[in-house]
Amino acid sequence: MNYKRLPIEIESPEEHGYGNIKYNLAESSTRDRVLAELGLELNPNKLILQYGDHRGHPELRQLLANESHCKLEQVLLTPGAAGALFIVSTSLLTSDDHLIVLRPNYATNLETPRAIGCDISFVDLSFENAWQYTADDIEKHIKPNTKLISITTPHNPTGTVLDYEELKKIVALAEKHNCYLLVDETYRDLNLGTIYPFATHLSERVISVASLSKAYGLPGLRMGWLLTRDSNLATTFLAAKEQIMISGSIIDEELSYQVYSQRKDWLPKIKNEVTSGLEVVKKWMDQEPLMQWVEPSGGVVCFPRIKRNINVEAFHKRINELGTFVGPGHWFEQDRRYMRVGFGWPTMQELELGLQCLSQALRETQD
Repeated sequence: MNYKRLPIEIESPEEHGYGNIKYNLAESSTRDRVLAELGLELNPNKLILQYGDHRGHPELRQLLANESHCKLEQVLLTPGAAGALFIVSTSLLTSDDHLIVLRPNYATNLETPRAIGCDISFVDLSFENAWQYTADDIEKHIKPNTKLISITTPHNPTGTVLDYEELKKIVALAEKHNCYLLVDETYRDLNLGTIYPFATHLSERVISVASLSKAYGLPGLRMGWLLTRDSNLATTFLAAKEQIMISGSIIDEELSYQVYSQRKDWLPKIKNEVTSGLEVVKKWMDQEPLMQWVEPSGGVVCFPRIKRNINVEAFHKRINELGTFVGPGHWFEQDRRYMRVGFGWPTMQELELGLQCLSQALRETQD
């Protein structure tokens, strides 16, 4: 496999140094949680640091099985959604296979298939079409060797949500052409509309991926999952995990189980924080004539663009001078007039001040 480092990783806040950023609007998650605030308990006299269940913590998997119409053995815990996506790509795709994937997208959904060397067709989303797509947009890319269709909803980096009836049509398309449909549902719990069961309940051809990293602000636990109702495929995914890592961290899995079992208590507060952040961005967008956007319907990010008459390179340099960080368009193979702005991670004050810095930089860099 041909690995290479990506701009989104090279230029990430972690690499830049959190201490060097005043207003971090680049994050695609809710704010990171402190372990003490979770109210979790680890009994050191009972927690044996052994190899765990290869599929992962049984009680956590049962909670996920209940929401996904999967059997317990069809749920696999992984090191974050990134680990799940890696397992899917490396298990299903070879250089002889064809993938259909959305663009822009989370980098792993694009780069692991590229490293494998498979044939890739992109469904390029556009601002002018409100970042939306249909089953017809996907079907026109189908080939005899299409093995996998890969979509994300709610979408990163735009925050748009696929209409549920359209999702059903895409599922039917995968069934018709005997390929698999990967649904990255990392932001499922932060859908601002109806929250449906995991997409696996629609068909055995559907693979669902999600994690605790984004919606729950717990990327340090490295807990994701991979769901499929296809028992043979579930066994293949398990084999891949066993070859890569055997099993997950006992500590991460126990903490994650406790978090997920209490999610109904957590989510209202998290969603309230996210909604408040979105309202701040909406107010700013209403008052900022140099920017335009498609208002997000889920998740914690949006993908606005600069309208006109701005020196884009000077703008990005200036916001960094002002201590403000966004996810520039080239992270997602888009023009740098676009930027991912996260409204779930910063405090309300940080978000408001960061947006003020964006407005200041826009005016200082007009052509």
